[in-house]
Amino acid sequence: MKKITSLLLAAVLAVACAGCGSKGGDTDAKSEGVMTYAEYDSAALESEVVIEAYVQAKQSWWDNKATVYAQDKEGGYFIYNMACSEEDYAKLTTGTKIKVTGYKTEWSGEVEIAEGATFEIGEGNYVASAEDVTSLLGSDDLIKHQNKFVAFKGMTVEASKDADGNDAAFLYNWDGSGQEGDDLYFNVSLNGNTYTFTVESYLCDSSTEVYKAVQALNIGDKIDMEGFLYWYEGVNPHITSVKAAK
Repeated sequence: MKKITSLLLAAVLAVACAGCGSKGGDTDAKSEGVMTYAEYDSAALESEVVIEAYVQAKQSWWDNKATVYAQDKEGGYFIYNMACSEEDYAKLTTGTKIKVTGYKTEWSGEVEIAEGATFEIGEGNYVASAEDVTSLLGSDDLIKHQNKFVAFKGMTVEASKDADGNDAAFLYNWDGSGQEGDDLYFNVSLNGNTYTFTVESYLCDSSTEVYKAVQALNIGDKIDMEGFLYWYEGVNPHITSVKAAK
């Protein structure tokens, strides 16, 4: 009798576990009428798109418009100035699932969902780990990871020229014309090639650790970084973390 009871209990537990597994799968699946990332990626510019993804960072909110980075397990999305109340913006915590309907556009190489998109909050939560794309710098494959949360490791801080023509480890604004609180621009190199990275002040303002870390950089420092793979006339990541290289 005890043996039969044990077998019945095992069967019940197995069914329960199977149910748990399928629930996780359902959370990852796209809803009806929603594009996979591959379908979104291949969609024509200026065409309507419907995607589901998870908020990874909120860049800004003003005038009932929100700009966010989102990601699923296949790719990243930059959603620019979607319609959003201040109340709903507060709900868009990291990992929140959203369904977005809008138009796919491109600006200076950055592929995004354009201003005016609408969204719904869904069920489920996903926070992406930073994908190391250091080895892809300088290759045609890097752009395939556009808008993802990524990592760059073992890069060297190179000199930038400030407004007076002097060497500097970073600049306020791209040309050094700004002041504290503005975007930070800094040059980093790998294998003889130099790239310009940015701390976007709307995404990470002057009170954040990453902003202060860039202000403390010295030319020649070796650093590891994380951030979102933004594009502007070429690779121009929006960096959210800077640390001494391991």
